[in-house]
Amino acid sequence: MNYKKINLYELTENEGNEIFLTGWVHGIRGSNKVQFLQIRNSGRIIQAVADRQTIGEEEFEKVKSLKQETSIVIEGKLVKSEKSEIGFEIQVNSFSVVGSSDGYPITPKEHGPDFLHDHRHLWLRSKRQLSILAIRNELSFAIRKFFYENHYVLIDTPILTGSIGESAGSLFSTEYFDLGNAYLAQTGQLYLETAIFAHNNVYCFGPTFRAEKSKTRRHLTEFWMLEAESANIGNEENIDFQDKFIRTILAEVISKSVSHLKVLERDPEKLSGYIQKPFKRINYSEAISILQDKKETIEWGEDINAERENILTSHFESAVFIRNYPKSIKAFYMKENPEDKRTVLCADLIAPEGVGEIIGGSEREENYESIVQRLNEAGLPVDSYSWYLDLRKYGSVPHSGFGLGLERLVAWVCGLPHVRECIPFPRLMGRLFP
Repeated sequence: MNYKKINLYELTENEGNEIFLTGWVHGIRGSNKVQFLQIRNSGRIIQAVADRQTIGEEEFEKVKSLKQETSIVIEGKLVKSEKSEIGFEIQVNSFSVVGSSDGYPITPKEHGPDFLHDHRHLWLRSKRQLSILAIRNELSFAIRKFFYENHYVLIDTPILTGSIGESAGSLFSTEYFDLGNAYLAQTGQLYLETAIFAHNNVYCFGPTFRAEKSKTRRHLTEFWMLEAESANIGNEENIDFQDKFIRTILAEVISKSVSHLKVLERDPEKLSGYIQKPFKRINYSEAISILQDKKETIEWGEDINAERENILTSHFESAVFIRNYPKSIKAFYMKENPEDKRTVLCADLIAPEGVGEIIGGSEREENYESIVQRLNEAGLPVDSYSWYLDLRKYGSVPHSGFGLGLERLVAWVCGLPHVRECIPFPRLMGRLFP
């Protein structure tokens, strides 16, 4: 008999066919008459039904002895099944073992987070983790698709840099031959800005690094960030674009991830409800007033911490843009607000359910003298930014941009309490293994 090799993303077109499938035993249960194998392939799981009468006594006993994570090849018929989560199952004719597995450490019992992260290289095989990374994959693709369709050019910015984007205290440094210290990039923004003069609208999407000694559930030392820069737009138009961006990609990802959201016990309707209309926009001063009305002891000029961000999103029952923060707590490159010189033209998008800030953006300062003054005020070495200052000397234009933390967006979509589950191998203050 000729069996057709398939993967689990090729089910519909192979209904009724005799197929063979390579995979791993995700789980097994049954009786002395029939065994039900959960087989993982291509990040999905299908049930394979092994009947004693069909495969014979000897082979059936071998099926019963299979251990979790044994790699096998199954030959059988692919049929529809109303009881299956993916709508199909395999009626097994025969099987063979490729690689044995004995004493697999992650079992159906409860394990603590430290144990699971020590075994992250194996934990990725679990059903919950399969769904999280499948959703991350959909988000990553939707992001790239959105920017391509909106005529943004991908610019791959350097990871090693001699320039500081924000605070020197949050940088990882390394010796760079005879040139002194180099830093792992905490942002690609400064380099990205150079490209708007060539392409108008640009973005980068890759790993970034923050050496902040933070142990909160929203922080990683290595994470992925989407950054975009656009020539000849101001802060409000920048916010319009961010709003369109988030609501577009979430709508697409939700529609393609219903089965994965179900695994995570995440209600797609609740998520969809957040994006039915543009997100609320308030100024920082209004945010402070709302918090004070709710008996929070916060004064104008203070940053808004995670707990207070959650109070604000709960107040509006959605994500919210907070605009025009005090200049003293924002980066040197943000443009001063001409209507209130204490503030800058910026906005953070705060996601609900405790996720917090997922986007930070601003209109950039395009004036040469003004940005030199801001560098001096921040105590940053002006000479190190000579190439960046050239942008303000040769055809400067108003421009704006923003950065999105992918892991926080994954956390929001998946309903996860900690970003450490939102990346394959999390890097935290106390974790560099595996």
